[in-house]
Amino acid sequence: MFGKLDLYIIRKFLGTFFFAIILIISITIIFDFSEKIDNFIDKEAPFKAVIFDYYVNFIPYFANLFSALFTFISVIYFTSKMAYDTEIIAILSSGVSFRRMMFPYFISALIIGIFSFFLSNFIIPPANAKRLAFTETYLKKRFVNKERNIHRQIEPGLFIYMSNFETSSQTGYKFSLEKFEGKQLVSKLTSRSIKWNKDKEKWTIKDYFIRNIDGDKESFENGRSIDTLLNFGPEEFSRRTDVVEAMNMFELDNFIDEQIMRGDSNISAYKIEKYRRIANPFSAFILTLIGVSLACRKVRGGMGLHLGIGLALSFSFILFQQISTVFATNGSMNPLLAVWLPNILFSFIAVYLYRVAPK
Repeated sequence: MFGKLDLYIIRKFLGTFFFAIILIISITIIFDFSEKIDNFIDKEAPFKAVIFDYYVNFIPYFANLFSALFTFISVIYFTSKMAYDTEIIAILSSGVSFRRMMFPYFISALIIGIFSFFLSNFIIPPANAKRLAFTETYLKKRFVNKERNIHRQIEPGLFIYMSNFETSSQTGYKFSLEKFEGKQLVSKLTSRSIKWNKDKEKWTIKDYFIRNIDGDKESFENGRSIDTLLNFGPEEFSRRTDVVEAMNMFELDNFIDEQIMRGDSNISAYKIEKYRRIANPFSAFILTLIGVSLACRKVRGGMGLHLGIGLALSFSFILFQQISTVFATNGSMNPLLAVWLPNILFSFIAVYLYRVAPK
């Protein structure tokens, strides 16, 4: 059952959290607008698009991105204020255990975690689609595919190879297509280039040579040009890694399975995005426990000392998140471990601080 104390703490927690979110987002929008206003003017971005396509969709993305940080700061701020006003002492002296006092904190963390989970997986992706489309049109330079020696499986048993793909002309060079039945090569096409025909919505293969293998028999075919349908499009070679931010949870799962089948080199980045959407909401519980355990003690330094320690720990948490994801993206670390490692490490810190907190 919720008592007055529970409602008081929940109201303080969520009120401080959302106030901090609104404050920091307002400041961020002002600085972001002042930085990008020249680009908006140069690219002649419509004012309506700037407001509704970019900034309206920028707000939930940014709020969710740093929700764990704002959770921690909120807990540190209002709990240290309660300790400074001797409210914590009064609560514990009235017979309420420290463990029981944590109940409304965790209820608030649960609300923030659920809110963050649904934002990440279902609300922010369609908003990101509009924001990223605006960014692509008015802020970013035209994408250039720098990938070399592209080798992918476009469907089971069917592999393509290109030395490089030029996004501006939608042309791939030194193209080959290999078809396998089991482990046996049954057909191989090689060509000078492959170009996307927008009018026909087909691929045009130039100067091709086909070798068909049927047991001990082989046949050959060649020609100047041929149009064909293949299970991939030119957009796959002009896709930025941040495109996954516009996919909901189910779309992202299907996309990762498809890219694993095709042998995409950015699988780790896609998996990091998937696991982060679960790990970040869970971190609200860990940072809440750390914040309460730190801020419940009344010390001579007062609120400023608590905030200083809290900010140092929260930025350490964010820094550790970035370092671990870099190792997963550019190294050999498992993406699941990389995303959850900061939570695991700070869970031990949270348990230790809880055990030594004054009760």
